[in-house]
Amino acid sequence: VDIRSLKAVTRREPTPEELSGLDFAWKVAKHVKSNAIVYAIEDSTVGIGMGQTSQLYSARVGAINATESLSGSVVASDGFFSFRDSIVNMKRMGITAIVQPGGSVNDKDIIAAADDNDIAMLMTGIRHFKH
Repeated sequence: VDIRSLKAVTRREPTPEELSGLDFAWKVAKHVKSNAIVYAIEDSTVGIGMGQTSQLYSARVGAINATESLSGSVVASDGFFSFRDSIVNMKRMGITAIVQPGGSVNDKDIIAAADDNDIAMLMTGIRHFKH
C-alpha cells in the first residue's frame, strides 16, 4: 500500500511530516508481531508494542518501551481499532496521526474519536498480521 496515495478518513489530512512518519511506521509494522503498534517521528521509530491481546495493550507496551517522548509522533497499527479508548489514550500521549487497516464494526466511532481529538487518520484496507 502506498500510504502517500491514501486519503484521510478524518476531517484533517496528515501534514507532510506526519505522512512521512506514517509511511515509515507502516513499513516497520509489517515486520512486527501481530497487534503491532509502531510509534514514529519521520524516519525513526520511538516505540514499538506487539503481541498483546488488544491494540490498547500493545499501545501501552509501545509507550512504555519508547526511547523518547511520544509527543508529536505518529502511529501505525497492523490491526483495526475496536474502541475509541485507544484513540483517546494516544491523544494523551501526544500522537498526531494514525494509519491502520480499518474494518472494525466501530470504524465510524473510531473516526469520530480521531476527529474529536484532532488526529489525522488513514485506513489502508490491508492488515499485515504477522504471527
